[in-house]
Amino acid sequence: MGLATELAYALDPVAFAVDVLAFVPDAWQAAALRSTAPRQLWLACRQSGKSSTAAVAALHTALTVPGSLTLVLSPSQRQSGLLYRTMRGLTTRLPARVGMVEDTATSMTFASGSRIVALPGSAATIRGFSAPDLVIEDEAAFVADETHHAIRPMLAVSGGRLLLLSTPFGKRGHLWELWAGGGCDWERVRVTADEVPRIPASFLDAERRTLPPMVFESEYLCRFTDTIDSVFRTEDVDKAFTSTVTPLFGAPQHV
Repeated sequence: MGLATELAYALDPVAFAVDVLAFVPDAWQAAALRSTAPRQLWLACRQSGKSSTAAVAALHTALTVPGSLTLVLSPSQRQSGLLYRTMRGLTTRLPARVGMVEDTATSMTFASGSRIVALPGSAATIRGFSAPDLVIEDEAAFVADETHHAIRPMLAVSGGRLLLLSTPFGKRGHLWELWAGGGCDWERVRVTADEVPRIPASFLDAERRTLPPMVFESEYLCRFTDTIDSVFRTEDVDKAFTSTVTPLFGAPQHV
């Protein structure tokens, strides 16, 4: 592999995915891999390929940014391990010359000094690391808010990327808050089941008929539904407010 080819792969993660990892991305995966947004939300249904895409992003960072640190975290070590194993599976497709000097059940280190580490979703564990180049928060809807909050200061100096991927889990927690109110600081990607060519329409029709609507909309349409313990629907609460009615006691007085 010549210098020009290595530079081309560094500049284009999709070329790296196709030529080096033999991973041919869907359209949404290619767009996500090529995105340079520092904060990204991938709201994607199950079996959409979000884990594989995140694994490619992690390996691309490790192999094109010498000495880089990539952290992978999920609600539990077991879940982090699932995504990490996807990454390890892709490393078998790498050229032998890449070189790996450490390969354990939770971390890998390349000859360039780049590391990928899988962690449980614990705020105390996260605080032991600093200045990552990439942080992947998998199953973000189920990661504790305090864990997510512990991640953010780590990126202050490194300017690293933060990638949250998940299916939704109701209108609660930091994933919902960032999706609904995070503003232009976050790039948002939504991938529903009917956009995934590997999921047959007949399967989705059967799921729609047999699953509770709230479950189907969350799992397959990636909609943030009201939580099951909500007394009133969000849309009903919103309709109860209006700016066209004059307050009974006038504008509030500030002391």
